[in-house]
Amino acid sequence: MTLAPPVTAAPVDADREARTVRVQRLNAASLRKVIDPDLDLPGEVGPGAVLPRELLTVAGLDLDLTDEQWATLSREELASVLDAGVRFESLLLAGFGRQLAYTPDLVDPRVVYALHELGEETRHSRLFIRVIEQIRPEARNPFTRGLLRRVDRFFTGLALRHEALFMVMILTGEEGPDLLQARSVEHPDTDPFVREVNRYHRAEEARHLAYGRLRIGELWADAPVVERWFIRHVAPVVTANVFDGLVHPGVYETVGLPGWKTWNAARHTPERTRLRAEVLRPVCAALAKAGAFGRRGVPTRAWRKVCRLDAHGTPI
Repeated sequence: MTLAPPVTAAPVDADREARTVRVQRLNAASLRKVIDPDLDLPGEVGPGAVLPRELLTVAGLDLDLTDEQWATLSREELASVLDAGVRFESLLLAGFGRQLAYTPDLVDPRVVYALHELGEETRHSRLFIRVIEQIRPEARNPFTRGLLRRVDRFFTGLALRHEALFMVMILTGEEGPDLLQARSVEHPDTDPFVREVNRYHRAEEARHLAYGRLRIGELWADAPVVERWFIRHVAPVVTANVFDGLVHPGVYETVGLPGWKTWNAARHTPERTRLRAEVLRPVCAALAKAGAFGRRGVPTRAWRKVCRLDAHGTPI
């Protein structure tokens, strides 16, 4: 009589099990308090300036503007950031939707959390659009026209087809507004309704950031060699441009400033350079934790440059 070979239990990925437990906790947290901004956040933006001058992109340029121009600039900058947020969240919907359509396991807690996040992002977008409508911005965005639009579509399509790169861009798009909103919530000169909008948005984005940092480790492990190279060496430039593009050049033209010249000068000020580095360091840290930079964890030169890190990976 021939005995059947003993049945060996499949090896358990302890790290994945631990991450699954964390995702389940995020799912539970998403159910505790569901906020509908149309019902739970009534109100509108007040007249005049909506953000303090020191939080605007031009804070380090020593501009000679009237009070009315400063107020207009603050409203146009806020509208630009919210417009970028709506479009970014739309791409998040597309990327997550594509992943869910092809996932082999619909009952994975990650699928459930993605659906939670999709619902939350659509609510955020509805609120942002309401604020944009109240501000009534006049600036025209050059990034949505001509060659720049085609370049943007190329890199967007690239990210949507590559899940690890997509998650890097998701983290970038969430870390930037989160830091900007944190600064505005803390400042007494921020418009009261804008403060409430930012506080609500940040509360839910905290879970989204936690999920993104968790997922980047899993996605990095499955990323092909070319995608890994791109993330290490090209993605830093793309992420920096994503942050710089939150406020587009057309904003400055609404107060009589040269659009592209002011935009380029603003993104190179020490204040903006430090802020950009502060936004991108958590993205870089998530990649380092995922093993993207080898055992030593020292980021590539491209990441060190945008994050202002020295040769050992220490913030400058």
